Amino acid sequence: MAVCTFRAAVPGDEGLILSFIRSLAEYEHMSDQVVATPEILREWLFEKKKAEVIFAVDREREVGMALFFHNFSTFLGRAGIYLEDLLVWPEERGKGYGKALLKELARITVERGCGRLEWSCLDWNKPSIDFYTKRMEAVPMDEWTVYRLTGETLERAAEQSDD
Repeated sequence: MAVCTFRAAVPGDEGLILSFIRSLAEYEHMSDQVVATPEILREWLFEKKKAEVIFAVDREREVGMALFFHNFSTFLGRAGIYLEDLLVWPEERGKGYGKALLKELARITVERGCGRLEWSCLDWNKPSIDFYTKRMEAVPMDEWTVYRLTGETLERAAEQSDD
């Protein structure tokens, strides 16, 4: 890997962030689910500050991105960091940028006094699973299942009566 530095996303990076998101969605066969726009990203990342993005940069080019936000562990009694998306451009994979991004995120997690760094990975994504478990020594949470409400089901849940 050539020299890799990191930089936090700033207003004006919304298009680049969206390019990374779309590339990840394509890789995960979920392109039809991307409804984010530069305007939405600006609002939620930079105005409401609900998530953060760091870029891995090599020779003044962003080669990877990590989008993350704080969560909270009641058992630990302190915040953690949840990694929502990590992506390295396809032509840059295998050069250490993904590991560098995870190491930087681990550093941020420790620096902020957070108790954990967590993320999810699709069950079929064996290259990523191997990387996380073998190269990063991450532990899968085998007995946990992620549940989600979104779109119409989220709206219905919000409107349900207390019967």
